[in-house]
Amino acid sequence: MTLYFFSTLLLIPILSNSQDTEVGVTLEFDNAPSNLELVQNYAKALQAGDVTAMNAQLADNAMVYGLGGGMDSLNVAEHKEYYTNSTTNYNHVVTQDLYLPVKVSNNWNEGEWVLSWGTNTITNKKTGKAIPIPYHTASLVDNGKIVMIRYYYDMLNILQAEGMKFTPPAE
Repeated sequence: MTLYFFSTLLLIPILSNSQDTEVGVTLEFDNAPSNLELVQNYAKALQAGDVTAMNAQLADNAMVYGLGGGMDSLNVAEHKEYYTNSTTNYNHVVTQDLYLPVKVSNNWNEGEWVLSWGTNTITNKKTGKAIPIPYHTASLVDNGKIVMIRYYYDMLNILQAEGMKFTPPAE
């Protein structure tokens, strides 16, 4: 039902407030199946701990945002270093995942995207401690490669699971 609602919503032309022009969003486009497979291969490689296969899905000039929270960015080499460290120390298991290819035209975020939601449960290889992390990614695909990924995930959940305590400021 929810997917039907979102897919119906995406097929409705949207007016951009800033330009008074019609923004086009569609779920049906030629590259949708291959873009979907590309992003799913990235997730499968993460679960296998295969950072080389993850990076093979990325364009040479790809940028990855949000892995450290906020607007931080990683280039392809930094992405490889980040995930080499992560997969050395943690197993990743992605569950409840959903992938939605969309094509946007006539807007600042124009292009072919794959939106993904799910839970990435990371398990510390030494301690066996598992932390479920709800996530959302938005991957921009061009010429059969991911050119940008924006990660959004529950960082507070991770910090609290690692034993961090947060004290509100004194009034």
